[in-house]
Amino acid sequence: MKPIDYFKLQAKNLHKDYKTQTSYFDAALNRHLSEYCPKYFDIDSLILDYNIDEENFSLMNAQHIIAQLVGFTKWTEMLKASNTELELAKLLFDNMHKISAEEWEEYIVFVESDNDVTFDSEGRLKVFKQVFSNVDGHQSFYTDYRLNPSQARVTKSKVLHEVITKPGVKITSLPLKDQDRDYFIEAAKSVFETVMSRIEPRHPEIIRTLWNPEFYIDKALLRDDMLPIDREYALSLIDVFLVHDVLELAIQADKIAISLN
Repeated sequence: MKPIDYFKLQAKNLHKDYKTQTSYFDAALNRHLSEYCPKYFDIDSLILDYNIDEENFSLMNAQHIIAQLVGFTKWTEMLKASNTELELAKLLFDNMHKISAEEWEEYIVFVESDNDVTFDSEGRLKVFKQVFSNVDGHQSFYTDYRLNPSQARVTKSKVLHEVITKPGVKITSLPLKDQDRDYFIEAAKSVFETVMSRIEPRHPEIIRTLWNPEFYIDKALLRDDMLPIDREYALSLIDVFLVHDVLELAIQADKIAISLN
């Protein structure tokens, strides 16, 4: 099967999952919600992460999401891609558990910067095969939106809505204060060490001088327009976003190291 036909099939599968939608009334939230019985994709996570309109999700919309999952901005961009680019896109899809499209772009930028090179599409494909598709042990910090046959299950959008709306401790003002701030800072430090051990940066000592967990918690993680927000959900955002910040620090560290030599 040609890669583009493979992605057409994935878009059809995603749309099939959406069409399992049923509606029910949640008395606690006093509104109607949707639930799904997907076979192919974790559709609830896709709805949340890609801001899917549950009232109007067409096959064209599904194609758009599939294209974004493998690094394209839209489906028409994928249709214009070369065979090499499509082969890499398929490898990204098949190895979503190892690395997301976002992580891959950050990784290749890091490698190019570190080695003062620019890879063409053939070079990028070769690097991906050598480092990721042919090597086990990698684990993405992002969601693997695919469902294995054993994972096909009833999932409820209600669960995702309640991550934010469920009764619990809410953060209602910024910056964080007292015990909350201390707890978030310690969580950030822990995630930082995990990210550092996974990416194995070239200049970890410089990164550590650049990293400021207090500033990250006070200024970078949360914004006023996100409030009120469930405390546990806010904590989970550290795991989601910190990898990007550390990779950016790694690039800065490489530039600093070059300037010092």
